Amino acid sequence: MENKYISKIIANDNEGLQMISACCAGAEVKVEDIKYLKKNKVFLLFLKRSKVEIENEGKKINSICKFEFVDGVKSKNIKQDNPEHKLQLITMDYLKKDKNFEITLIFNNNSYITLTTEIIEITLDDLNKIS
Repeated sequence: MENKYISKIIANDNEGLQMISACCAGAEVKVEDIKYLKKNKVFLLFLKRSKVEIENEGKKINSICKFEFVDGVKSKNIKQDNPEHKLQLITMDYLKKDKNFEITLIFNNNSYITLTTEIIEITLDDLNKIS
């Protein structure tokens, strides 16, 4: 397997979050591929996205977006009883609230997930090329 297009982006501020958000815009996420590991304070989002950071339009890649130091997770309009249901990630944004950050993952159909965290620590890791 050719490995030169596999990348990793690490974000620890708003600029990094916006870069990861731009890379993940339009990504497809199955409900079953959204995981919150409460004991580890880790939120994982497995997604199928277009490889926009290189000039290789149309190529899809499996990636994982890992949010660390997550104290709480809230979701709205996400049918968790249907694990095969697919969502489309539109954008990621954050809001500073007291001493914490609220990172919001906004999906199609007015669905969203809000993560409460003390710091911004996000990693976008490519797993493998699809097409």
